[in-house]
Amino acid sequence: MNPQSLLASASINIGLALVVLSLFSVFKKQPSNAPVYYARRLAKRHHIPFDPPLTLRRFLPSVSWIPRAFRVTEDEIVQSSGLDALIIIRLFKIKFFLPCTLIGLVILLPVNYNGQDGPPVDYLSMDSLAISNIRKGSDRLWVHFTCLWLMSFYGLYLLYKEYKEILGKRIHQLQIIRHRPDQFTVLVRGIPLCTGHKARGCSVDHFFSKHHPYSYHSYQMMFNGSYLEDLLDQAKSTARKIEDLRKRSSVEKHNREFLLLCTNGEDSAKITLLEEKLQELSHRIHQLQCEDMLQDKELPVAFVIFKSRWGAALAAQSQQHSHPLLWTTEVAPEPRDVSWKNLAIPNRVLPLYKIGVILAATLLTIFFAVPVTAVQGIARFEKLKKWFPPAMAVQLIPGLSSIVTGYLPSVILNGFIYVIPFAMLGMAKLAGYVSKSKEELKACDMVFYFLVGNVFFLSLVSGSLLDEIGESVTHPKNFPSHLARAVSAQGDFFITYILTDGLSGFSLEILQPGLLLWDLIKSLTYRRGKEKKPYLYSLPYFRVIPVVSLAMLIGMVYALVAPLLLPFLICYFCLGYVVYINQIADVYEVTYETCGKYWPYIHHYILVAIILMQVTMIGLFGLKSKPAASICTVPLLLFSLLFNGYCKLRFYPTFRNYSIQVFMQLRCYYFTCYPRHPYVLNMNFLDVCVSFTNWLYPVVCSLFRHWRLPMFTWSFSPILFVCYSLTGNAFRFWMFVKVGTWTENEGQYFTNE
Repeated sequence: MNPQSLLASASINIGLALVVLSLFSVFKKQPSNAPVYYARRLAKRHHIPFDPPLTLRRFLPSVSWIPRAFRVTEDEIVQSSGLDALIIIRLFKIKFFLPCTLIGLVILLPVNYNGQDGPPVDYLSMDSLAISNIRKGSDRLWVHFTCLWLMSFYGLYLLYKEYKEILGKRIHQLQIIRHRPDQFTVLVRGIPLCTGHKARGCSVDHFFSKHHPYSYHSYQMMFNGSYLEDLLDQAKSTARKIEDLRKRSSVEKHNREFLLLCTNGEDSAKITLLEEKLQELSHRIHQLQCEDMLQDKELPVAFVIFKSRWGAALAAQSQQHSHPLLWTTEVAPEPRDVSWKNLAIPNRVLPLYKIGVILAATLLTIFFAVPVTAVQGIARFEKLKKWFPPAMAVQLIPGLSSIVTGYLPSVILNGFIYVIPFAMLGMAKLAGYVSKSKEELKACDMVFYFLVGNVFFLSLVSGSLLDEIGESVTHPKNFPSHLARAVSAQGDFFITYILTDGLSGFSLEILQPGLLLWDLIKSLTYRRGKEKKPYLYSLPYFRVIPVVSLAMLIGMVYALVAPLLLPFLICYFCLGYVVYINQIADVYEVTYETCGKYWPYIHHYILVAIILMQVTMIGLFGLKSKPAASICTVPLLLFSLLFNGYCKLRFYPTFRNYSIQVFMQLRCYYFTCYPRHPYVLNMNFLDVCVSFTNWLYPVVCSLFRHWRLPMFTWSFSPILFVCYSLTGNAFRFWMFVKVGTWTENEGQYFTNE
């Protein structure tokens, strides 16, 4: 790709971004677009101030929303949207690329430009600013080697620091959200049938009453309600028709009185018939929900409620039965996070579902190679002319070839990529996960590796190594050198990809053109004259995190190879930060909260990017006849792998499981904040009684010795000890009953506070 193509791509993307952002600032000021641009605030019934109608200010573009985004603090994001939303924002705020950009522009670009011990012959080529311009065996490569070590250690330090900070915020968030019922609940699967009562419910009660007698409270069995879905859909449709008919009658009453008399009779008859149908449906639903009918639809799944958080955590994180497929337990998701349909999937067949999803994702990845190869064929116009001679007609129009080779490939690629996250999420929903958050975490993982395999590696292979695919497969030891050669040749394409994905992608994200068009169609057709409802959607973690992580991977790999890409990446992250601050505050709804479980995935993606950067530089040093630099980079690669293992041991278990220490600290927090509560006063009284009992026995024994009482009186000493022990244990048992009674309503009590 020549500089003219890159300039054409940058000009088109910048111009499109300015136009789209200007339209957004104008559309956001219109009250009719509030269901699109203020969906979350409308759902919370917040007041939205608008300018008076027919004023010039309402139709002029403004940038007031940009500085407002930079004034939002992290505490405000956590308080309003949760820790998961903050992780998205911190992903855009990672401070790795700012010092790397300074190093690249100040140090590496001059070194690359003078890599031939003088100005390059083709100074207008993009290769003149890349590492490919340095001659083989040049000592200038030691500058890149030093920068590689500095960037790697700086990146690992930032990863460790971010992981530690997110872990602290997760623990703090778990201590704050004390009203969540899932902290007291465990999801149990693989429940056997009780042979005596022919029901699973009594089996749950017997099992947990026996093995968790002091912390178990109650249970709720799950039932297969698929047979009720059709009836419920019919009931909702009938209720909606009744509401529409009543609204239409009230409107016609104010318009034409004579028409009202004629139509009102028809509408009243229709309403009466629909109300009778609705009552019949309600009666059938109530019949199907009776206890005898539900017992036949009982599933081997139950939510078991415990009296304390630590009791639920112990039960969820331990094996309950010697048979690993019976009485399997896990932490229950939030009620709003539960994927109810997947609870009906038997526990034994879940691995088959997951294997099927992996196979489907693999097939999608393979078939996606066709459009990626076609995109690279357009980008490599010189090769395209050899394969397809009619393409030479593009050169007849001045400037068209620059647009075709510079802008069109990245647009086509981003268009195909936009569909992939939704396809992967659909596959993840079929894998049988019990919560929406786990489905999105799985989709996030699949989308990232799909993008790395297709957008990154396949773009490199189809663009530069089309004639060496067989050699790369048959000689895997040469993979670093092949990767290095491909990366060095594809820098200009990835610059256009970052420009298109950042400027155009983020601009269209904040404009929401699809929702605007859909809202316009509804307003002009079947929803005409009716009240608009806000378009509430969850924040698409499964789409944002993998795409941004891919941009970080491209930036890290090209930080040393083609430093000219880094300034474009800084603009990418700045625009993404502003856009998603606005979307989180005004548009997207919080549908669940994992308390930061997305961060281990992001940490892994960034570490993959650092390792790829090091492997690429090992290959480049080998291509440039610097074997000493390649050998000296291997310890850095090993250190990065060891760092990954350390982080898995140090941080990841706390994200995967609940800590008993955290829940006990939360219990101590209640003692501190509510010292006058009867529970706290009784526990203090119990401690005093037990301490007094433990102190009194040795005192009495020493008095016996001091008074030199007869030997027969010493026989009362064990009896006295038994009496005091029974008294203390009686106190303990009595207080445990009181503690259990209070902890049943613990969440409700502290929520009311």
